[in-house]
Amino acid sequence: MVQLLEESGFITQQAEVIVNMLVNITNSNMDVMYGDMATKTQQEIMLQKVMSHIAAVKKDMIILEKSEFSALLTENEKIKIELSQLRIQLTDVINKRRADAILDLNVEKSRVKELTAEFERKLIGTRNELMEMHSEQDRHLSQTNMKIDTEVAGLKTLLESHKLDTIKYLAGSVFTCITVALGFYRLWM
Repeated sequence: MVQLLEESGFITQQAEVIVNMLVNITNSNMDVMYGDMATKTQQEIMLQKVMSHIAAVKKDMIILEKSEFSALLTENEKIKIELSQLRIQLTDVINKRRADAILDLNVEKSRVKELTAEFERKLIGTRNELMEMHSEQDRHLSQTNMKIDTEVAGLKTLLESHKLDTIKYLAGSVFTCITVALGFYRLWM
């Protein structure tokens, strides 16, 4: 390794220092790895401890099975009986709530029907009032239209009379202009 480093351009001292550092790092890594590992004897001791714990648990389970299993069975039966009683009570409560809800729905339906009938009566009354107001408005509109028609007819006759007066004045003005033009024309000729 030192020779490879020397061939790469390092001097001998530098190459030796680098190789020593690599050896130290490798040794410390190996020490850490070996510190975490267990020996075969340690493994056998741990296996014996685990096996003794398993044997103790088996023994406890056998004792528990003999002594408390019957108690657990009776407790389980009591819980089943209580559960069935709770189911019956729950069914009764649900049926009662369902009957109350149906009764409330029927009361609300009848109230809504009454409100609908009252609303329809009010709607018919309002519709009749609107029809009366509409007919009165139509009557006023027709009267207003008749007044407008008479006013328009009066204005048309007035316009016609003014139109005739305008035509008369226009014709008089045209003839006056022609007369003046002819007068100037004679004077110059």
